[in-house]
Amino acid sequence: MSSADVRASLDHPIVDADGHMLEFTPVFLDHLKVVGGPELVERFVARSKENREAMWYALSPEKRAEYRLARPPWWAVAARNTMDRATSMLPNLMKARLDEFGFDFCISYPTLGFFLFDEPDDELRQASCRAQNNMVADIFSGVKDRITPAATVPSYTPEEAISELEHVVNSLGLKAVMLSNLVRRVIPKAAGKEWEGEQAEWIDPLALDSEYDYDPVWQKCMELGVAPTAHSFMQGAGWRRSHSCYAYNQTGHFADAGEAFSKALFFGGVTNRFPELNFGVLEGGVGYAITVFATLIEVWHKRGAPGIANLDPSSLNYNELRDLFTRYGGDQFAQRLGEDERIGYSILRSDRVVREADKRLLDEYAPAGVESDEDIRKRFVDRIWFGCEADDVMTPMALHGRGVPLGAKVKATFGSDIGHWDVQRMNHVLEEAYEMVEDGLASEEDFRDFTFTNPVTLHAGMNPKFFKGTVVEEEVDQLLEEQGLPTSESRPVAARKPASEPTNGGKPAPSQPSEAAGLPGMPFIPADNWWFKNNRDMRG
Repeated sequence: MSSADVRASLDHPIVDADGHMLEFTPVFLDHLKVVGGPELVERFVARSKENREAMWYALSPEKRAEYRLARPPWWAVAARNTMDRATSMLPNLMKARLDEFGFDFCISYPTLGFFLFDEPDDELRQASCRAQNNMVADIFSGVKDRITPAATVPSYTPEEAISELEHVVNSLGLKAVMLSNLVRRVIPKAAGKEWEGEQAEWIDPLALDSEYDYDPVWQKCMELGVAPTAHSFMQGAGWRRSHSCYAYNQTGHFADAGEAFSKALFFGGVTNRFPELNFGVLEGGVGYAITVFATLIEVWHKRGAPGIANLDPSSLNYNELRDLFTRYGGDQFAQRLGEDERIGYSILRSDRVVREADKRLLDEYAPAGVESDEDIRKRFVDRIWFGCEADDVMTPMALHGRGVPLGAKVKATFGSDIGHWDVQRMNHVLEEAYEMVEDGLASEEDFRDFTFTNPVTLHAGMNPKFFKGTVVEEEVDQLLEEQGLPTSESRPVAARKPASEPTNGGKPAPSQPSEAAGLPGMPFIPADNWWFKNNRDMRG
């Protein structure tokens, strides 16, 4: 069946949660000129000539290897298919072709925006994102019934994120937001030393060990009724630095970025403190999410409250160990036992020694409020939607939940990725996605969740009026009513508050250890914590 035929056979709309526009640079620069003036446009153009992509082409192969300069994306958008290329650039053409694609509604994400909110120059980053958002609000204004654009929200500091959130929602009327969820920051202690590139920087996932407290940002998202969606990339970071092979750097990088952010949301306690805030992590697929969820449960049983006492160094029976060393190790082992108390597997840790810092940070699951497997499901599966392309082979498992711990249905969410190179033909996407049903891997109900329920609840769960005035308004309201959620006709819901107050009032997190803060960037675990209540002998 063609994509249009697939849609005609279904009894529900298709909502694309992650299509992509290709920005037409001259139009973008017009908007940047309005925001920042001609000088800022000149700075932007100059920066584009000295970015990593430009540098890669300017250097010889030998110099690329010397600087470990990752090969950037190349031939990354449609070329032979001119119609698809134009479609990604012209919102009116996109709307005209949606029926051909089998899509009822599409959320269109930036492409240029990926790079704008990573710009290290504060003024240029903030002005460029503002111009991008003004532009998309303008060029998509005539297609609101079928397409809505996602705003680009810079997040180097909570203040700039909040400022842009207020602008895009209150001034521009945009409803979908893409935050920079991974921020590259310079390591101050490394500045000025003979360290280059990634050695002198770290990646801040915002929700754990950040320089700043981002709780005010999450609270602002709740107040404005927007679901923060994450779409940062990991190319050029860590081991993704091949200077010759873009595919090596690209394969799986969105999954890496999604894993970093979703785990930070969990371990940083964000999904515990904000139990009604929906998060979207896009384009990385759902395979890693299933693995992370399963591992969170497994590790909690072994290193969390139920099992950490088994690893308590002070519980080692030294007399029994000496006896076993004597009986089975001979003089080579027995005579040296206790020589320097390095009797474990590693010389870096001493058995029988309980370190004060470890006692203060024993339960790393405490910020997430975990006391059961079900709590892990609530904090991870219930609060995070995972964007999947049509050909993601792990999507069926996420949708039906068979083989997933607790039978949990991880929220796989359809995102077409139209506009980018991995979509060969825009009008083939839906038929490819439907193959999971034709092949018996997923049910019609699973497919409905993938292409309708999950995309809708991600956004309308925060803003019941997200789809008001669109061609899917009636079906969305019916779905929301079925889900027990407010509909577009419901009275406005008062701004929701987090389960607990923001941790530090939006100010930079403390950089020095203190009694109140524990170690730098780590939560202080109070004495009445669940684990301590049940393991008093370790409290010291």
